[in-house]
Order: sequence, then structure tokens, then C-alpha cells
Amino acid sequence: MGLVGARWGVASSRIIPSPIGPLELESDGSALTAIRFRPRVRPEARGAPEEPNGSSPGDQPAQPEADQILEAAALQLGEYFAGSRVVFDLPTRITGTPFQLAVWAALTEIPYGERASYSAIAVAVGRPTAARAVGAACRSNPLPIVVPCHRVVGADGSLTGYAGGAAAKSTLLRLEARTLEAHGSTAVGDDSAAGPVRRRR
Repeated sequence: MGLVGARWGVASSRIIPSPIGPLELESDGSALTAIRFRPRVRPEARGAPEEPNGSSPGDQPAQPEADQILEAAALQLGEYFAGSRVVFDLPTRITGTPFQLAVWAALTEIPYGERASYSAIAVAVGRPTAARAVGAACRSNPLPIVVPCHRVVGADGSLTGYAGGAAAKSTLLRLEARTLEAHGSTAVGDDSAAGPVRRRR
């Protein structure tokens, strides 16, 4: 998966259920361009039965034909939530400032089930005093989960600064911890501290 910083038009979108609420996926036809958190809709608000995990039939926009990027993204996200996928293999295209793109690229280097602090990401992108700016870039991440900003925590381990909310961030971290434990891995790490970014070799 590579991050490409060029702007294309949105060709299609799809809403899928998830353990952290409905997720809207966007594609330009050749790459995944956004994942957005959608609010859970109460059945009485829609006047229709609610689907599992907070989506409803009215949430799903009509599509003239299947978008293979969205199909692949929905499949891989489903596998991730089921604990059977630890790495995403999707074409992605996102836009941002050079600093944001550097931060988002650094996020993809945080291994599954591990955590890094905002200050560690700042060091990784060559801006060691820019921890606050790293937090802002994480909140602006257009591809949460796939670009794992949920793995970035405060220096004291606090779950702050996630666009989907602290509860969603906690759910994702616990999911990854359980998956690693189920496969015989050692402990993910201490909840009270965050380590440096470890780059894949």
C-alpha cells in the first residue's frame, strides 16, 4: 500500500457496518481515497429497522455498478475486524500538506498491535518539537484504520486525538491485542507508555 498525494474526483462511495459504527468508504475508481466515521442512526430516526453495528438501509447509496476498490476495501476491513488481517493491501490516494503526508507515511510504519507516541512520530518525520502538529495531522488522516492513526497515543499512554473518538480507538487497540494474543504473540505493550516508531525491514 502506497500513499499517493494527488487529487482525483470521487467516483463512488459505500457505507459498511463495523464494530466502531458505520464507515463510509470513498473511491475515485482506481484507489481508496477516504474512510469516514458515520454517526449511528437510531431506528426511530429513520423509520426503518437498524442494521447490525448501527447502519440502516437508507445509509447505503445506490451504485450503478460495483466499484472493485470499494469491494476490496470492504472485504479487507471485514477481515481486519474479524482478526484475520493485519496488513492492508489496497491502492490508496490521499491529499495533504508535505508535513501531513510525511506523518501519514510514518503511521504506516507502526506495526500491528503496537503503539507510538506523538513525539516519537515527530522525531520520525524530522520535526522533534512538532508533537502537537503530529496530533493535528492524525486527526486529519483521511484513511483511518488503513493508515493506523489509532496506534498513536499520548506519551503517558492516553487515548487522545482520534477523529472516531476515544472509545473507537480503544476498541481498535484491544482488537489488535486480542488478535496477537490469539496467535501466540507476546504482550503488545504496557498501557501506560508508548514506545518509538519501529520501521519494518
